[in-house]
Amino acid sequence: MCTHCDNRTSVTAGTIFDRTRTPLTVWFAACWNFASGKDGISALSLKRSLQIGSYQTAWAMLHRLRSALVRPDRERLRGRVEVDETYIGGIEPGLVGGRAQGKKVLTCIAVELLQPSGFGRCRMAPIADASSDSLQAFVLANVEPGATVVTDGWPPYRGWSRRATSMSVAASARGEDPGALLPGVHRIASLAKRWLLGTHQGAVDAAHLPSYLNEFVFRFNRRRSRSRGLLFYRILELAVAHDPVRYQDLTRKKSPKAVRPTPPKKRGHPPSLDRPRQNRPWRRVDSG
Repeated sequence: MCTHCDNRTSVTAGTIFDRTRTPLTVWFAACWNFASGKDGISALSLKRSLQIGSYQTAWAMLHRLRSALVRPDRERLRGRVEVDETYIGGIEPGLVGGRAQGKKVLTCIAVELLQPSGFGRCRMAPIADASSDSLQAFVLANVEPGATVVTDGWPPYRGWSRRATSMSVAASARGEDPGALLPGVHRIASLAKRWLLGTHQGAVDAAHLPSYLNEFVFRFNRRRSRSRGLLFYRILELAVAHDPVRYQDLTRKKSPKAVRPTPPKKRGHPPSLDRPRQNRPWRRVDSG
């Protein structure tokens, strides 16, 4: 409490721990399990290991941590960068073609190429479509101006302006193997899909896919870290600097409730009262 204005505040105000009813010791244990695991941890595993009361609490804790993994001022990719797109999601019967429309989510991938060999940092983000505007927006947001972008012969890549990036296009239609042409993005896509199927059993909704991709990018870019404690410290540092995240912001929008039919204004009588009186002569007064 402030001695001058008598206003009350908390040390967790303005962080992702704001207004939480979970003890901070449980939060720190969840952060450690989140950071120390090589492949992360699912909400069900976190609930069982920490004996959390409900699955929703564990799920919300992990999503709050995922929302804090992206720094607003993080550096963009530099040097020679591979860019390509892939579909992430469940199996869609009858879906033909890599860029066909369906339940899968189109995801763009960018990865740095190190010299003489190896891969550097990566970036992944869902995009609306494979048009030139969507692909160019992803590249300009994640690739440093002046970098060399290597991609395939998809036509929208060829229509870019060279003001921000110098792009070299390699057409795979000439019989080149896409895996040999773009080894980095294909390996990143394979690792991400395997991680989603292994750790989360593929139960990732399209609305929350960006959060899971941010976690994968965070882990991949720090795969050479020798200390799990530094990753734990980094996650807490990002969590303290992040704005509060409410549970309503994490959940999907609920579908509107079904409208019940309005009852008729005039209520009719039951069918039993509308039936004509039966012919019972023995009940008549003059029957005798």
